[in-house]
Amino acid sequence: MTLTESASDAPVLGEPSAPAGHGRRFRRLVTAAALGLVVPVLGVLLWQSLATSVEFTASQLPTPGAVLGALAELVARGELWRHVAISSQRVVLGFAAGAGAGLVLGGLVGLSNPARALLAPSIQAVRAVPSLAWVPLLLLWLGIGETPKIVLVAIGAFFPVYTTVSAALAHVDRHLVEVGRAYGRSGLRLFLQVQLPAIAPATLAGLRLGLAQGWLFLVAAELIASSIGLGFLLIDSQNTGRTDILLLAIVLLALIGKLTDSLLGLVERQLLRRWT
Repeated sequence: MTLTESASDAPVLGEPSAPAGHGRRFRRLVTAAALGLVVPVLGVLLWQSLATSVEFTASQLPTPGAVLGALAELVARGELWRHVAISSQRVVLGFAAGAGAGLVLGGLVGLSNPARALLAPSIQAVRAVPSLAWVPLLLLWLGIGETPKIVLVAIGAFFPVYTTVSAALAHVDRHLVEVGRAYGRSGLRLFLQVQLPAIAPATLAGLRLGLAQGWLFLVAAELIASSIGLGFLLIDSQNTGRTDILLLAIVLLALIGKLTDSLLGLVERQLLRRWT
C-alpha cells in the first residue's frame, strides 16, 4: 500500500464517522419523541385527577381506564374497525378530490393575472361559508349516501391547498424566474424546474392543512347524516349517554388525524429533499 492510498483511507479530523452520525441522529429522534409525549402524559394524568375528583361524576367525565374499557368493548363487538375504516376512506377520497382541485385552481390563479382577477374574489367569498352550512344543501342535492360526505371533505381540503398554492406562486421571487428564463426555461419547463421547487414547502404545508381540514369537515357531515363512522359514534354515544365512547371517539379522531399528518409529513420531507 502506498503512502497516498493510506492517507486517503485515513479518517479526516473533525469529520464524524457514519456510525457516530447515525447515533446522534437516533438520539435526536428519541429525544424529540420523548418531548412530544410529555404533554399527552400530563394531559392523561390531569384527566385522571379530574375524573376522580368531586367536581365531575362518572357520567360527565369517565376515567381513562373507563375509556380503554369502551375501546375493548367496541373491538370485541367488531364495530370499531368499521367506524375507523369508513371515516378514513371518506377522508382519503375527499382529500384527493379537494386537494387536486386546489392544486389546479391555485396554480391557475397564481400564474395568471386574468384568472386571479376573475376567480379569486368569488373563491374567497365561498371560503367564508361555515362547514355546517354546506350540510343541508348537500343532503338536498346528493341525498344521504356517501357522496355528500366525500364532497364535504373535498370542500374542506380544497381551500387550504388553493390558498397556499395561489399565494406561493404569486410571490415567487421574480429574479429566480428571470434566471430560469435566461437559461432557456419557459412554459411547463419553467414551472416544473423553477417555480414548482420554489413553492414546494408552501404547497406541502397546504396539503397538510387541507388534510386536517378534511377531518373537521368529515365530522360535521357524519354528525348529521350518517349511520357509521367516528362522527356518528360521537352523536350516537351522546344520545345513549355513553360518555366513555364519546371521549374514545374524540381520542381516536386526534390519533388518526396525527397519524395521517405524520405520514404526509414523511412524504413532505422526501419531496423537499429531492426538490431542494
